[in-house]
Amino acid sequence: MENFLASISLVSRMATDDYVGFTFFVGCMAMMAASAFFFLSMSSFDKKWRTSILVSGLITFIAAVHYWYMRDYWAGFAESPTFFRYVDWVLTVPLMCVEFFLILKVAGAKKSLMWRLIFASVIMLVTGYFGEAVYRDSAAFWGLISGIAYFWIVYEIWFGEAKKLAVQAGGSVLSAHKTLCWFVLVGWAIYPLGYMAGTPGWYDGLGSMGLNMDVIYNIGDAVNKIGFGLVIYGLAVAQSKEK
Repeated sequence: MENFLASISLVSRMATDDYVGFTFFVGCMAMMAASAFFFLSMSSFDKKWRTSILVSGLITFIAAVHYWYMRDYWAGFAESPTFFRYVDWVLTVPLMCVEFFLILKVAGAKKSLMWRLIFASVIMLVTGYFGEAVYRDSAAFWGLISGIAYFWIVYEIWFGEAKKLAVQAGGSVLSAHKTLCWFVLVGWAIYPLGYMAGTPGWYDGLGSMGLNMDVIYNIGDAVNKIGFGLVIYGLAVAQSKEK
């Protein structure tokens, strides 16, 4: 109870021009609302799609909890909550990779595909954390490794085994897979911008453009995580109608 009252007190002292704190608050509320929607809609679908909807709800729920902490951290210290953000990502991004496996199971996707995507996402995140929080003097190097892992994921889902399985499945599964691929290619691309805005390197000019790392990350998280879940929800609805 005391922590809750303290949180209210922090929010009440948020400056009207604190757009960074505002994005933390809105991100938290949006993730909570999305989680409630996904969890409550699970019973509307066949058993084979409930796991996908459950994972979507878990992604936004985990993010909402971390955004609650990150919002308070920003309100208390006016510093980027890098550690909490990467803890969030190391839990939610692999789950987003799991979603590809779950929707492609109808075409015979194997768990090896899922584990490859998860492994690449963990490499992407761990090396990103090293560059952003641990070895900032060599941020460009760690960012390069993180970028390579990211583009491997992009290749796998756009041209690799995942793409072949999606084509084999066809119909609404192929359509949903393609939309998720665009989220990864375009939506996830916002994270390197945040990384470069918050770390030193040959790209220092981004900081002078007025780009704020936390605002970029917060907008990207809300769009990508909720959007991912809505695509899965739409697929489950379409599959139910087809059946």
